[in-house]
This record gives sequence, C-alpha cells and structure tokens, in this order.
Amino acid sequence: MTIPPVVGFVAPSGSGKTTLMEQVIACLVRSGIRVGAIKHGHHPADPDTPGKDTHRFRAAGAASVLFACRERWFMIQETGTDQEPTLKTQLFHMTGHDLILVEGYKDESHPKIVVHRREAGAHDLHHQLSNVIAVASDDPQLATDLPRLPLNDPEAVAAFIRDWMTPGETP
Repeated sequence: MTIPPVVGFVAPSGSGKTTLMEQVIACLVRSGIRVGAIKHGHHPADPDTPGKDTHRFRAAGAASVLFACRERWFMIQETGTDQEPTLKTQLFHMTGHDLILVEGYKDESHPKIVVHRREAGAHDLHHQLSNVIAVASDDPQLATDLPRLPLNDPEAVAAFIRDWMTPGETP
C-alpha cells in the first residue's frame, strides 16, 4: 500500500488548528484533492451513540464494529491496550486519498505546519519539533526562517500544501 503525502497541523490547545485544518480541507477539496483527516486526541472520545446497534455490539465485547450504508461507512476499533496508536499505524487505515492531513501527533516525524496564534503563546514550538515545513501565524514578530503562512487565510495555506505536494517543486 502506498501512503499518500501527510501534513500535520500542530499547536497548543486554543490556537485554532482545528478551525484552520477544517477550512484548509474545504479549500483542498474544492481544488479536486481527495483529502483524508486524522485527529489525535489525548482523551477518550466516542462517536458511537449509546443504545444504537453499533454501540450495543461494542458494549457486548466486539473488538471491531463496522457500520456501512450507501452514503458512508465507519469502523470503531478497540485498541485493547493502554498504548497510544502511532500515526504510522493509523495511516494504514487511510486508503484512496491524495493527501492526509493530521491534527496532533506532534512528536511523530511527518511534515508539520505549526499553527501559532499570538495570544496562545508557545512562541518557539516550531523550534522544538522535527520536520516543521511552515508556520501559520498572526504574529508578525515571530522569529522564524521557515515559510510563514497567514493564519487567517486558509486558501494561502492550502496553496502552500498544493505546492508542497507537487514533485520537484520546493515551496
């Protein structure tokens, strides 16, 4: 299986990374790119509704539950461990995409865009992480030699990613 290009969005909580990633996804999709998204959370989340069939199957002990209908399918996989799943492991579940955008997994080695909002602090996060390819910021005073993207312009961030995806071109 070939894994498509992966770009992460990383930032402290409250910086706007979810909003920016959501808007960038919409821009990329409008330009014809099939985008997959992975969200890494630090707390358990459950997209399943108590009382619904899939929840009942999982509560009964099924390790995996897959729901399918004409419009979509989703799968809930119990990890059975206290270990965080790695990004590499999660990427093997993402097929049929041109690009995977990731929120979180800041300590993994994939290319990352650091989202920096002046009020949120963490002025040196882009210096602390590996493989940072750009900084999206609203702070003109932020010290960096990396490409600087306007935080409130998702179209510009999407254009940067499209250029980054193009083989042989340097963003």
